[in-house]
Amino acid sequence: MEMKDFKPKSFWQRPEGVTGTIFAVGIAAAVGYGLFLVLPVLLSGALTLLQLALTLAALGAIIYMVLDPKMRALVSYGYKSVMRWVTGLFVQIDPIGILQSYVDDLKSNLRKMNKQIGILRGQMHKLRETINNNQKQIKANLNLASRAKQTDKRAQMVLKSRKAGRLKESNIRLEDLYKKMEVLYRVLTRMHENSEIMLEDVVDQVEVKKQERSAIRASHSAMQSARNIIAGNNDKRVMFDMALEAVADDVSQKIGEMERFMDMSSNFMDSIDLQNGVFEEDGLAMLEKWEKEGESLILGDEKDMLLLEANNEDVVLDLEAEPQRVKQKDHANQYDNLFDF
Repeated sequence: MEMKDFKPKSFWQRPEGVTGTIFAVGIAAAVGYGLFLVLPVLLSGALTLLQLALTLAALGAIIYMVLDPKMRALVSYGYKSVMRWVTGLFVQIDPIGILQSYVDDLKSNLRKMNKQIGILRGQMHKLRETINNNQKQIKANLNLASRAKQTDKRAQMVLKSRKAGRLKESNIRLEDLYKKMEVLYRVLTRMHENSEIMLEDVVDQVEVKKQERSAIRASHSAMQSARNIIAGNNDKRVMFDMALEAVADDVSQKIGEMERFMDMSSNFMDSIDLQNGVFEEDGLAMLEKWEKEGESLILGDEKDMLLLEANNEDVVLDLEAEPQRVKQKDHANQYDNLFDF
C-alpha cells in the first residue's frame, strides 16, 4: 500500500469527529440561546457602555476568526485537539494502542484459521477416500455386468450397470465438491501464510514506531505543530500519526476479510455431509460468489493464481505437506513506505 493511495480520514470521519459534532451542536445552541437573550436588550439600547463594548469586542473577535485564515486554522487545531482529548477518555483512538489490539485479533484469527485448515484437510482426505472407493465399486459392478451379459443374465446385467451409473454420477458431483474444497484449502493456507507475515510486520511497526513517535512528540511540541499548521506546512507529528492510521486502517480491513472468509468457509464445511455424500448448494454458491468478487486485500494478485492452480489438473495438491512461508531475511516491511515523508 502506497502512501499516495492512502486517503486519510477527515476529522469528522474519526471517533473524535462524533464528539466534535456533538460539542459543535451544543456550542451553536448555546450561542443561539445567548443571542436570543442579548439581542432584544441590545436593540432596546438598555446595555451599559461597558456591556456594549464587551459585546462589540466579542462580535469583532468572532468576525476576525471567521475572516482570518490563520486564526481559523489555529481555532480549528485547538478545537480538534480538545475533542481528541475528550474522546480519548472514553474510546481508544491512539493508533499505537489500536494496532496493539489488532495484534491480539490477528493472533486469535490465525489460531482459528489453522484449526479450520486442519478440519478441512481431514474432510478432503475422507472425500478422496469416498471417491476412490466409488471408483473401485464402479469397476467391480461393470465387471459383474459384463459377466452377467456373457451368461445371458439380463436382469443382473441391468442391475449392476445401473448401480455403476449411479456411482459415476455421484463421483462427478463429489469431484466437483473436492475441487471447491481444494480452492478453499489453497486460499485458507495462503491467507494464513500472508497473515502471519502481516502479523510480524505489524508487531515490528508497533515496537519501532512507538519509540519513534515518543521521540517525535518530544521534539515537536503541540505549540510547534500549531505553528506549522497555521503556516500551512506539513507537520511531522501529524504526518506520522496519519501514517500510523493508514497502517491501522489497512490491518483493520484485512482482519475483516479474514473473519468474513473464515465465516464463509465454516458455513461451507458445515453444509457438507460426507457420510451421505451430499452437500447444500448454498455453501457452493457462497464460495463461487467469493471467487467472482474483486481482488483480495490479503492475497492480492495471488487470488487468481490460486484459482487457476485449483482448476488445473496438472497441479496436484499435496495434503500431507505442511504449508509454511518463512519470512525472508531481506523481507521489506510492507508498511515502511508509509513513513517516507
